[in-house]
Amino acid sequence: MQAMQARGWGGLDQLALAELPDPVPGPGEVLIEVAAAGLNFADSLLIAGKYQVRPQPPFVPGFEVAGTVCAVGAGVARLRAGERVLAILDGGGYAELALALEKDVFRIPDAMSFAAAAGFGIAYGTAHGAFAWRGDLKPGEVALVLGAAGGVGLTAVEVAKAMGATVIAAAGGPEKLAIAKAHGADHLIDYKADTLRQRVKEICDGRGADVVFDPVGGELFDQAMRTANWNARLVVVGFAGGTVPQIPANILLVKNLAAVGLYWGSYREKEPARVAESFRQLFRWYEEGKLKPLVSNRYRLAEAPQALTLLTERRATGKVVLTTGPG
Repeated sequence: MQAMQARGWGGLDQLALAELPDPVPGPGEVLIEVAAAGLNFADSLLIAGKYQVRPQPPFVPGFEVAGTVCAVGAGVARLRAGERVLAILDGGGYAELALALEKDVFRIPDAMSFAAAAGFGIAYGTAHGAFAWRGDLKPGEVALVLGAAGGVGLTAVEVAKAMGATVIAAAGGPEKLAIAKAHGADHLIDYKADTLRQRVKEICDGRGADVVFDPVGGELFDQAMRTANWNARLVVVGFAGGTVPQIPANILLVKNLAAVGLYWGSYREKEPARVAESFRQLFRWYEEGKLKPLVSNRYRLAEAPQALTLLTERRATGKVVLTTGPG
């Protein structure tokens, strides 16, 4: 099989197309013929050697794929060859074939394309986990989504709307905000032109947001915290802006705020049943037309460095995927 392999830790120039042996599923494993692989900011961290785990080079990056089951290992009872699925991986997604554990593989709705499914799992799973598990978002509350036109931010806009919230989308520039509006945002803030803190207060009649979804970090987190409503919840899901915020505990105390983190991937190991139920809910919303995955850019497998550059430079809207076959 062909795969995009990282020959060492470092920049994206470490990536090179390689011919590797076809993997064989072991006990509890599923072999997937990959039609599309989703790209995530974490992929670039993995290649740089700055992620939570550091696989020894050479290795194949890629945390999510969609395609067709082509073989199953011993003990696999829930899936069979020929089924259309998405899968969450520990790595190995930038390839024509990928192995996944049975618990991490989910059948996709008939109407969902492989390209949409490849970028669905981590982004929508993170958004739902952030609001349902960590942010305790309730119908009628106000959700503020930072980075609202990016891969995970846009899914957060849709998930918060599906949960009955009023959604404020914050992003940089009118083009990005137009995308957030098209996906259900009720209010828009251009943080290149407006002061986030002031605009949130204006929109909320001085009260502030009840739940903040933050994949960006840095100064935006600080502004969002200071404009949050009394008893609000701030959910940290990433630091795409490059700066990890330092949270002043006195503001948490005075405003009764809760600042919590979400590393969605840890739930795959610790609470897989909760992840499976989350996907059932997300697929129901998809079939009801409440979730409309946006695949903004498609690249071929050999173009993985260019595709990842789009993410690291924060020029992507929606999801970026690599395709190896029909989408």
